[in-house]
Amino acid sequence: MREALAMRPSTSPLVLLHPPTCSSRLLPLRSFVGLRWSGPRFQVRERAGAVVGVVNGTPGCGLRLGVPALTVCRPHQRAAVIRNEHAQNADLPRKYSKREKKPFPIPVLELRRRAKERMKAAQGKPKRPLPPPKNGMLVRRLIPVAYKVYNARILLINNLRKLMKVVPVKGCKYCSEIHVGAVGHPFRTCRGMMSAERRGEHDWGSTLVEAVFLPVEAYHLEDRLGKRIPHEQRFAVPRIPALVELCIQAGVDLPEYPTKRRRKPIIKIGKNEFVDADEDDLPEPEPDKFKQTLLEELHSDEIIAPSTPEETAALAEETLEAWETVRDGALKLIKGYAVRVCGYCPEVHVGPTGHKARNCGAFKHQQRNGQHGWQAAVLDDLIPHRYVWHMPESGEELQRELKTFYGQAPAVVEICIQGGAKVPEKYKGTMRLDIGIPSSLKEAEMVI
Repeated sequence: MREALAMRPSTSPLVLLHPPTCSSRLLPLRSFVGLRWSGPRFQVRERAGAVVGVVNGTPGCGLRLGVPALTVCRPHQRAAVIRNEHAQNADLPRKYSKREKKPFPIPVLELRRRAKERMKAAQGKPKRPLPPPKNGMLVRRLIPVAYKVYNARILLINNLRKLMKVVPVKGCKYCSEIHVGAVGHPFRTCRGMMSAERRGEHDWGSTLVEAVFLPVEAYHLEDRLGKRIPHEQRFAVPRIPALVELCIQAGVDLPEYPTKRRRKPIIKIGKNEFVDADEDDLPEPEPDKFKQTLLEELHSDEIIAPSTPEETAALAEETLEAWETVRDGALKLIKGYAVRVCGYCPEVHVGPTGHKARNCGAFKHQQRNGQHGWQAAVLDDLIPHRYVWHMPESGEELQRELKTFYGQAPAVVEICIQGGAKVPEKYKGTMRLDIGIPSSLKEAEMVI
């Protein structure tokens, strides 16, 4: 029996050629036929029940290998997959350390590649005039968006003040953390003053709307294309909310914050120098057709809380809609008007170039003499999220041992949800609504 097995020829091809592994990122093996190789060529030919590979090396030498056809990668049949734009369970945005710089929205190598392509495409062609807003003119299609964002911001602030009289919001007295609920969460995450004595526990108290909708300020520019603000004038230039400054530069007229409006494009006389065109020959300006009525913030004595659950739910839906309007409109304005942010600190500047005020106090600011490292801003730099713990639908208080089972949501969204609004689809991933919360610690230990 052993002699018969020894005389039997082996059919395993693994001694001569390892079967290729199948991967969705790699093309089938036969798709590589026709490529130019610097070394020996490997050709794949199909035949009935097998694939023949011929390796051509030096002239007169060759090797013929037979491989079963089942070992060669073949294209997989595509199955019907239901895709969703929002992940089922998503993680929160990464929190960068104070010692590291923020990443660029677009990598530097990609910016260089695009610049080379633009220079290559512009060779031998006449120079094109600058488009708005680089030529000092307004982008006409963004003026209604600016008015819409400005009014939505005022409506959001007023509605939040009304909702916070019905939906309790707690804030820590020693750090910036907040919690939406009647009782603060029990997690020991405080890093404020005397946190070591309290072992990281928060000391909860009342809070204001500024802790929910963070106010990001920026310098107001009377001329967006004017000279950069020097360090000596950092206290002479007024600072206003960055979102309001963006709306002003996009076309919103506020009497208390005047800004220069040009009716003719600027005339470039150098790389960084220009002169304004003569506008004396133009007729009197007509009333702006895009101008809309502006809302105003209510005073504390004018805030009236909703009296019924139906009014609270309607107010929550209106607030959530205003929040989405502010974020969507601000994203459109950022794409049209340049907004800069420091890569080391939260300082924001609305304009083509950042200011020269040396007030950066981030990590190793002494080496930069307090100067900011300006880069393109993203939406979260202008309207930062304040993530808070999402309260379960059952209404039970959060438990310290079950922290990994709870989700989080932006503070504005959590207030609206507890007020009776429907959960938006884009926030369901971080809220972890489909994860079951164990009823006890013993049940949580059984979870794999």
